[in-house]
Amino acid sequence: MTQKIKTFLMPFAGKWSTDLFSGLTVALALIPESIAFALVANLDPLVGLYSAFFMCLITALFGGRPGMISGATGAMAVAIVSLVIQYGVQYLFATMVLTGILQILIGVFRFGKFIRILPKSVMIGFVNGLAIVIFLAQLQQFKVHSNGEASWLSGYPLYLMIGLILVAMAITHYLPKFTKKLPSALVAIIVVSAIAHIFHLNTRVVDDMVGGQQVSAGLPTFSLLTVPLNFTTLKIIIPYAITLCIIGLSESLMTLSLIDEITHTRGRANKECIAQGLGNVVSGFFKGMGGCAMLGQSMINTKSGGRGRLSGIVAGITLLLFILLLWPIIKMIPLAALVGVMIMVVIETFEWATFKFIRKIPKHDAFVIVVVTAVTVFTDLAIAVVTGVVIAALVFAWQTAKNISAERRVNGDGAKEYKLHGPLFFGSISQFKSLFDIEKDPNEVIIDFLHSRVADHSAIDAIQFITKRYMAVGKTLHLRHLSSECKLLLGKAGDLVETNVLEDPDYHVASNKLG
Repeated sequence: MTQKIKTFLMPFAGKWSTDLFSGLTVALALIPESIAFALVANLDPLVGLYSAFFMCLITALFGGRPGMISGATGAMAVAIVSLVIQYGVQYLFATMVLTGILQILIGVFRFGKFIRILPKSVMIGFVNGLAIVIFLAQLQQFKVHSNGEASWLSGYPLYLMIGLILVAMAITHYLPKFTKKLPSALVAIIVVSAIAHIFHLNTRVVDDMVGGQQVSAGLPTFSLLTVPLNFTTLKIIIPYAITLCIIGLSESLMTLSLIDEITHTRGRANKECIAQGLGNVVSGFFKGMGGCAMLGQSMINTKSGGRGRLSGIVAGITLLLFILLLWPIIKMIPLAALVGVMIMVVIETFEWATFKFIRKIPKHDAFVIVVVTAVTVFTDLAIAVVTGVVIAALVFAWQTAKNISAERRVNGDGAKEYKLHGPLFFGSISQFKSLFDIEKDPNEVIIDFLHSRVADHSAIDAIQFITKRYMAVGKTLHLRHLSSECKLLLGKAGDLVETNVLEDPDYHVASNKLG
């Protein structure tokens, strides 16, 4: 019986150990990122570290995508810089609480599902753009700050750092070819740290990022918002909250979709929205800068085998323990080790196949990929996603608009029939109007919508226009196979609709007139 129990538990033990080591690796990778993004936002390093702890732990416990890692991110840090500088850190905390509430509402009302309709070209552009952003963020570790000025490393320090980065990259890349029981990223960090310590190498370490500031601190403490709770405050924080809400959920849900593809599983977008919102609300009340999903750390976790909630829970708790107990050790980790791991994440994340298939796919898809990638790098993810979706939607509308056509024939009664094919909507109404030869048609005309669909109010207006044109020249027009809703929207022209309960379609038209 004992052997049977051991046999039953063995797969779970293996999974737990994988999640445990993977979570430890992620915790180490979270430290420099969290500190760097806090400094970008003109905040104390602890604000970024506390945010990473709360976001990582809460989304791991309650999120809709096990294995995905959240924390303080650059996209959100850039968006809050002006708020912190102009109004102060207390307004930031209030903004994060409101941001979280908005995200929770989006999840509650199940709007997160719309991430599923994003075109593949937008997803590829997002991944490539974010990979470039992660790479550019690593270049900041090659800068030395002195007397308020930054200068690039040169000479021996530069060559030493590059050498250690290559060692970390080599271990991360080749170790899985020999064994997958140990997370290669963690081994790379440990080995490079050991080399730097044993040989007393004078290279930049984590402590250099904070200029020697004292980071070790106690547990994060709950604090009520100290900003005036009035309309003036609301006017200040609402624009930032909406922007952060969009940026945070865009990055989180697109990372969720990417992890879905890698793991061949399906996350729950609405549940993730609620978890992200809860994390930001708690972060705001515990003096954090909030955050969202982190593609780089999520990729480290996934590639290391961390697929369950335990990996994120371990990462969050370990990060807090590092802050409380182990900072004297953690601060001595060479930045080269962490940069090497992150560069491997960039290499594995970037869709290199883009260069092969970009010439073979439709030009509009290639254009969307390039635009989304560029906008992600030079502005932010929210603008990139919206831009990509708008371009893709316009292209789709243009392509669909060309699909409307009509079969023409004169029936036994001498009436001319137009059998429409394709959707009738705002994009295709010009083509629709050009299908009819009103002057030369016989006195009785039939337009059959059996193989078409009236999609919006612009289509209704187009049908009314054609109806009036035929009536103006004294000809009789019959509209066949329209839904009852179309007849209602057509007004007086609806009297021309031939009703056939058994054959007429039943669908809805996009129009405000029906409420």
